[in-house]
Amino acid sequence: MPYLLKTEPTVYSFADLQRDKSTLWDGVSNPTAVKNLREMTPGTKLIIYETGEKKSAVGTATVVSVDTKDPKNPAVNIRAGKPLPNPVTLAQIKSQKLFADSPLVRIGRLSVVPLTEAQYNSLVS
Repeated sequence: MPYLLKTEPTVYSFADLQRDKSTLWDGVSNPTAVKNLREMTPGTKLIIYETGEKKSAVGTATVVSVDTKDPKNPAVNIRAGKPLPNPVTLAQIKSQKLFADSPLVRIGRLSVVPLTEAQYNSLVS
């Protein structure tokens, strides 16, 4: 199952991830978001979504490793992928029937959001 990871670009942007090539995804405290991190496995496909002024899906990444020894703070290492050909704004996402039931639309504060394969493919195309 793919996931969407939200980040505040003034704190850590997709450009930062591309520069660093990989990073530990941390700072997640919402229990549902933490649960979603724990469910990831190496190879899980990710969409990076920048909040703030942009509010748009901007790039891809992949899970490299997951360490769940500390269940309240799983260590998820991710590797940068490519920028999306065209960033997809939240308004565009909300306008698609495909996302009507998505936690991305229903639970706006959730920072780690599961996606269906169809939703992932819609964002990267």
